[in-house]
Amino acid sequence: MRQVRLWIAVGAVLLGVGFAQKQITIAMIPKLVGIDYFNATEQGAKEAAAELGNIRLIYQGPTEGRVDKQIELIENFITAKVDVISVAANDPVAIAPVLEKARKAGIKVVTWDADANVRDVFCNQATFAGIGKALADEMARQVGKEGEVAIVTSSLTAPNQNAWIAEMKKVLAKDYPGLKVVDTKPSEEDQQLAFRVTQDLLKAYPNLKGVWALSSVAFPGAAEAVQQAGKAGKVAVVGLSTPKQMKPFMKAGVIKSVILWNPIDLGYLSVYAAKQLVEKGLKEGDKIVTKRGTFTVQKDDKGLQVLLGPPFIFTPENIDKFNF
Repeated sequence: MRQVRLWIAVGAVLLGVGFAQKQITIAMIPKLVGIDYFNATEQGAKEAAAELGNIRLIYQGPTEGRVDKQIELIENFITAKVDVISVAANDPVAIAPVLEKARKAGIKVVTWDADANVRDVFCNQATFAGIGKALADEMARQVGKEGEVAIVTSSLTAPNQNAWIAEMKKVLAKDYPGLKVVDTKPSEEDQQLAFRVTQDLLKAYPNLKGVWALSSVAFPGAAEAVQQAGKAGKVAVVGLSTPKQMKPFMKAGVIKSVILWNPIDLGYLSVYAAKQLVEKGLKEGDKIVTKRGTFTVQKDDKGLQVLLGPPFIFTPENIDKFNF
C-alpha cells in the first residue's frame, strides 16, 4: 500500500511539472513614457501579469512620440527573442516592416491604443465611430450647431486621430452642417506645442467657438491656451485625456467634460490577449475571459481585434471618483 501511495505521489508531481505554465515574455511599447495616460496602461498591464502568473512583462518606450525610436526598441526585442511584441504605434505605416520582421521570426504582434498595418490582433479601446460621434456631439452640445471650430491633433500620420477626425466629419456633415472646421494643427504628442498652436488658432480665427484636442497631451495644452487667453467659457475645448490631468481645468471652468476610456483596463486586456494568442491562438468568435469581463474576438479589415467597450465621458459630477 505504501508503494502504491508513493507512485501516486510521484505521478502527481510529474503531472504538476508537465502542466506547469511556460513563461511568456511580453515586450510592451507605448507611444511614449512619462505621461499619465501611458502610466495608467502600464499599471493595468502589470495587474494582468500579476494575475496570470506566467507573464514576464517588459514595459519600455521612447521619451518622445517618435516611431523611429519604437522601431529601434522592436529590433532589440527581436534579437532578444521575446514571445510577444505589443505596441501602440506612432505611425502605422512606418512601423509595419519591423513588425513583419518580428512575425517572420516567430514573435506574436499585438497592437493596442494605436493600430499598425501589420499585427496579429488589435486591442481597440473603443470604435472609431463611437469616439468620433462622442466628440462631435459634445462639441455641438457646448457651442451649438453653428460656428467655426478647429482641431489640434497628435501627428498628421497618427492612425487613431485620423480615424476619429474622419468619423467626426461624417457626424458633422449629417447632424451639424453649420459647424465648420476651419483648421487642423498637429501637436506631435507635445503639450507645449499644443499650447502654441492653439494660441495661433485663437489669433487667426477671432470668431472661433471651439477646439477639439485629440490626445492626452494636446487637451491640457489647448485648455491652458484658452485659459491664458481669458477665453474660458467663450471657446469650448473638447477632447481626450486622463481625468487626473484635466481635473484642474474642469474645476476652473475651462472645460466641461473629458472623453476617454479606462486606460488601465486597456493595458490589462492587452496582456490577457497576448497570453491567449501565444498559448491557444486567436480566431473570430473566441472569448478572452478576464477577472474584469469577457471580451469577444472580432474580424476587422486587417485581421482580428478585441474591443474594450464604448467611450466614457468624465464630468464635474463623476471626475473625482477617478485617480488616473
